[in-house]
Amino acid sequence: MTHTRHTTVGIVGGGPAGLLLARLLHRSGVDCVVLESRDRGYAEQRQRAGMLEQGTVDVLRACGAGERMDREGLVHDGIELRYDRRAHRLDFPALTGGRRVTVYAQTEVVKDLIALQLDDGAPLLFGAQALAVTGADTGRPRIRYLHQGREQTLTCDYVVGCDGFHGVTRQAIPERARRTYERSYPYSWLGVLAAAPPSSDELIYAHSERGFALFSMRTPTVSRLYLQVPNGTDPAHWPDARIWDELEARAAIDAPWKLERGPLTAKAVLPMRSSVTEPMRYGRVLLAGDAAHIVPPTGAKGLNLAVADVTVLARALVQRHRTGSTELLDAYSDTCLRRVWRAEHFSSFMTTTLHTGPDQSPFDTRLQLSQLDRIATSPHAAAELAENYTGLPLE
Repeated sequence: MTHTRHTTVGIVGGGPAGLLLARLLHRSGVDCVVLESRDRGYAEQRQRAGMLEQGTVDVLRACGAGERMDREGLVHDGIELRYDRRAHRLDFPALTGGRRVTVYAQTEVVKDLIALQLDDGAPLLFGAQALAVTGADTGRPRIRYLHQGREQTLTCDYVVGCDGFHGVTRQAIPERARRTYERSYPYSWLGVLAAAPPSSDELIYAHSERGFALFSMRTPTVSRLYLQVPNGTDPAHWPDARIWDELEARAAIDAPWKLERGPLTAKAVLPMRSSVTEPMRYGRVLLAGDAAHIVPPTGAKGLNLAVADVTVLARALVQRHRTGSTELLDAYSDTCLRRVWRAEHFSSFMTTTLHTGPDQSPFDTRLQLSQLDRIATSPHAAAELAENYTGLPLE
């Protein structure tokens, strides 16, 4: 026998988008239920991005989820670009009127939001696998899901899909009513975690004819490092020593610099692609985060776009709840897509400017170096990069 319950907003997916939306709604008196297919341990260990825009930090603080972030997060005032054996630092506050970024892993954001949700928030069901979302064009869409071995139904006033590109919520929008724009890149990232202090106080983005490298961090004692590799690369073919040597070679500059080495504790290959699904709303089903768009990680935009989506969406759902007006809900897709496409453009720009394509000509390389030189010498070009990196303001 199928058990049925009702809520105002049914949220599919307990990642940062779904959890933050639930937090914002709960604090505004809008009831909701979050369905997460995985168990709590898995949800809290999913390795993802770790760079938070100024706006993301502000939203987390405002909803009561910023205490540990403010205590443990690493505030950064810039990044370093390396190319042609030179290094150039971008000073974000000077270029943006004071905006900064914070290094705080997505896994930690999720842990903080889960703890708040379980302590005083709306229902959060782990191990609740959404099977289908139906009735998007009706006044009461339904989520059919499996929980504790029993099939159940959640009827909703609205359903929000925060369940990623392969989730079931996207399928609730008929194919005739949606369009997906995609781009795949001819390279991937080999990402590693190292039990070693960061080799720089700030992130290093390194352009090299050998390929791209990124030097990041999780904590003052744990480094997060990436190497551009061919698609289909097996991490087993990259022993630790080879990874360290390649990182050192790609970041080489004509100045003193030391690469901090240590044991590698995790390795994974990450594909690079861009994707946008339009519209982000159909009837009473709305998409947010990776369910609507994916960006290559070079621009550090994935998590931040998800936060922007649900911040806009929470305002719209709260307006509907308090006043009955659907004005903000009706504008949701267009409002978010303007920001999404800017972030897609910036992420594509960072990716194609810093990576070396497999068929890249010397002419192409010289164009990349010319662009990097312009960023290093033009305040306008530097400000454009800094404004996009630290995050465009929420509409």
